[in-house]
Amino acid sequence: MNHLLEPSTDQLAAWLAQHEQPAYRVGQIRKWLFQHGARSFDQMSDVPQKLRTQLARDFRIWTTEVLKNNRADDGTEKLLLGLADGERIECVLLRDGDRRTICISSQIGCAMGCVFCASGLDGVTRNLTAGEIVEQMLQLQQLLPDAERLSHIVVMGMGEPLANLDRLLPALDLASHPDGLNISARRITISTVGLPAAMDRLAQMRCRYQLALSLHAANDELRNRLVPVNRKIGLADILRAADRYFDVSGRQLTFEYVLLAGVNDHEQHARQLAQLLRGRTALLNVIPYNPVPGLPYRTPSAAAVRRFREILEANNIRVKFRQRKGHRINAACGQLRRAVASY
Repeated sequence: MNHLLEPSTDQLAAWLAQHEQPAYRVGQIRKWLFQHGARSFDQMSDVPQKLRTQLARDFRIWTTEVLKNNRADDGTEKLLLGLADGERIECVLLRDGDRRTICISSQIGCAMGCVFCASGLDGVTRNLTAGEIVEQMLQLQQLLPDAERLSHIVVMGMGEPLANLDRLLPALDLASHPDGLNISARRITISTVGLPAAMDRLAQMRCRYQLALSLHAANDELRNRLVPVNRKIGLADILRAADRYFDVSGRQLTFEYVLLAGVNDHEQHARQLAQLLRGRTALLNVIPYNPVPGLPYRTPSAAAVRRFREILEANNIRVKFRQRKGHRINAACGQLRRAVASY
């Protein structure tokens, strides 16, 4: 059966034309899925019954199953989704005031090898399809009451998004389309450890989305230890590619820095980071570490976090220290998947 949530309209449009249906049915069906939260063809009340029966025969809407839903007191919800081939992925809904942000995955596992991250402990299995990426969005949206809508998307879950651009971009384009989730491109962020060739491809495509670069270190010696793929690239090339993306897109860059106790949270690290980012139109997100069972890294002390912030602010770096949300429900990337697999 064809997967209805694959972003290309060609498949559905061709099928509808073959069945002598008007072209507007594509948008009509999409609105039921993305704006009305329909989980079956039977709920599409303004679609003729005969057509609904034919659609149900040839298309499936869902290929994922919610295996587990962990909820935190702060409103964070994390889903473990089972895929058709038996693999598992994670995605998260974050509630913050009026914002409803989702964090979605792009791969099963990850090949980047960040030493503190649960996602890459078992390597990468495969890329997600565009439809599997879209399904995460809809599964999370359906956790919200009818009066609420998703406001932001971050591709910061399992996997390296820029290693799966051919499937990710069609999914995000549908998320920003009026017949899709209708989320402004300015509210969609792609996070990457920094793959210059893929970043240049985004620039050449005049990509509309925000780009977040996961640094975690301000010098190559330390970053080579924390983000092993950096050995093949280096910070200088990554930052030059980031600057090229900014020059083309005009979108403010975001830099991510996971703060690890005793590893990258010292005063000299803050000074190096300030020097690295000085003069760039950018926002720095500093994220105290969510501990992962089996890994030796710890959350920094409140005093270390405070001193790190003071040094950055004294150097006029625009910085935001992200609150730890969902740490009681294994909300860090890959934790829930590994926890369930170990049962």
